[in-house]
Amino acid sequence: MSHKKKAALATFAGYFFNRDACSIPPQTITMEKKITNPWKWQDERGYVQAVEVKQVTGTLYCAGQAAVHPDGTSSDADMPTQLLLALQNLEQVVREAGYACNGIVRLTVYTTSSETFVNTCFELYKEWAAKHGVQTAVTLMEVKALFETLNIEFEATVVR
Repeated sequence: MSHKKKAALATFAGYFFNRDACSIPPQTITMEKKITNPWKWQDERGYVQAVEVKQVTGTLYCAGQAAVHPDGTSSDADMPTQLLLALQNLEQVVREAGYACNGIVRLTVYTTSSETFVNTCFELYKEWAAKHGVQTAVTLMEVKALFETLNIEFEATVVR
């Protein structure tokens, strides 16, 4: 593409994407969340069956957050300890991106042992979710292995 065509395209794109008609001040939009729980049994398990979100001003797709220390080394601690560090890392990513944990609408939990997660981490997760006002659709998946010594990882979608 010639330099002249690139400049014309850039001008058009700038006009198209920067028009005032497309700009809505964030304070005029209020996100709405609707929780759907056809049954009551999931209430004790700390998650919801579905979350509908309307009037979202942003969506954050988080990569898997695991028990990785600030220096980049993977934790070799037990699963409850890894859970707490992984959640701390998720909180930090969400916060630094300008979002809040109560905006998490989808959470996938990868673990090397569903049994260990349910027996040693489930209550810790529920406490964390309650503390942060997290009501999210959750999927728990047991996998053969995670990176290095990791045994739990969270992948989240967050809205505001």
